[in-house]
Amino acid sequence: MRAERAEISRRSILKIAGTAAGAATVGAALPAAPASAAGAAFAHPGMLHTRADLDRMAAKVKAGAAPYTAGFAKLTANRHSQSTWRPNSQATPTRGGGGAQNYGALYRDIHAAYQNALRWKITGDTAHADTARDICNTWSGTLKGIGGGSEVVLLAGIYGYQFANVGELMRGYPGFDLARFQDMLVKHFYPMNRHMMYRETNCIGHYWANWDLCTMASIMAIGILCDDRAKFNETVDYFHNGEGNGSLAKAIPYVYEDVGLAQWQESGRDQAHSMMGIGLMGTICEMAWNQGVDLYGADDSRFRKACEYVARYNLGYDVPYTTYTWRNGAHCVESPQTVISEHGRGGGRPVWERVYNHYANRRGMAMPNTGEMVARVRREGGEGGGGDYGPNSGGFDELGFGTLAFTRDRSAKPKAPASSPPSPSASAAGAAHATPSPSASPQGGRDSGDLAATGSSDLTAWTAATGITAVAGGLLLLRRRGRTGRDA
Repeated sequence: MRAERAEISRRSILKIAGTAAGAATVGAALPAAPASAAGAAFAHPGMLHTRADLDRMAAKVKAGAAPYTAGFAKLTANRHSQSTWRPNSQATPTRGGGGAQNYGALYRDIHAAYQNALRWKITGDTAHADTARDICNTWSGTLKGIGGGSEVVLLAGIYGYQFANVGELMRGYPGFDLARFQDMLVKHFYPMNRHMMYRETNCIGHYWANWDLCTMASIMAIGILCDDRAKFNETVDYFHNGEGNGSLAKAIPYVYEDVGLAQWQESGRDQAHSMMGIGLMGTICEMAWNQGVDLYGADDSRFRKACEYVARYNLGYDVPYTTYTWRNGAHCVESPQTVISEHGRGGGRPVWERVYNHYANRRGMAMPNTGEMVARVRREGGEGGGGDYGPNSGGFDELGFGTLAFTRDRSAKPKAPASSPPSPSASAAGAAHATPSPSASPQGGRDSGDLAATGSSDLTAWTAATGITAVAGGLLLLRRRGRTGRDA
């Protein structure tokens, strides 16, 4: 089974340009970062930003080009981006459970480090680089473990991929202790990431898509940072074949081919988490793309249709909806969601520029709803980042600043996306209306609603029956539930 999954993963890797003869590729005219074969060295920097991306940002800002200047103004106005920021490192950042909730110090410092690193890359001002470096070094020298309740997996996932992206930007900067930083992520974040990906507590469908996706993003980012191909490929394989709701076919269970839309897994839950999911899957796809792997185009660009779906509904338009059955808890209790949720509808999250610029400008594909969302965001000054969307954790779920970082000119010769080979857990969507994945819940009714007031962007509290405790080295012990209900 392991060999079969590895072969599926190997066949799913599409080398974007300059790859060996006989490999699946897209045209040489398609703008992309350097390709990376399954066993080749990683491109650095090569997560959310490549060298070409950073050079483009710097050149456009220097030239005073719109909308880059507005995006850069968002960055410089953010208090986290100031070179006077000083870290507040903790030995054991904790999220959830009954202990002190000190994880805010972690996400605020990560965003300060990221924003200062971006300012350095764009302006060359080493005062910002020094600040980003010092934040990274202080945390890697202080952190001894991560802890909390069930939401510690969100800490490990969200802040794992974000911190790894900072480390990638700081790679090679004088005084940055890359080895110790890598060690921190591998010892204290990755074990929890891997536990979440292959969990045996609760029903496999219990955890919402964003829980899986942040975990996948962290494993992929740590793999790139540490030049660990196995970790990177682990995420690619899970994207196509994973059992949980972060895999492509389960995160996007229904495709409406007649209208070019696809339903997001958390649509019946609320819109803040649906947008969060778009951001996380976009993060995974962008990091993979920058290493020569096309996940954006998988299953006939299924993700593009989901972006259009979530954008359209949050712009105030109607969308089709199929009853989604969430399987909850240790015994997989079925909880049908018969209508799409209006909670948080129309809220703001900095997730749209990245996906719009990939599909519309790299690929030349239609993105009318996402394009309208981007236009709305730009009228408000462009996408911001951590600190611009409220003080709670939800406002720091995305690194942000997409107007600055991801805006790109439309390719002169855009190519149609190359789709990954079919995998056992991803079916092609060929029906005229709602096409479920093999693992999706039975099709039910549809519903549309009026535009509602914006809800909170913070993560909804979730109480788990599983207890989690931090121990030395960052490993986590769980009171494991019996598998009787799950097996039944």
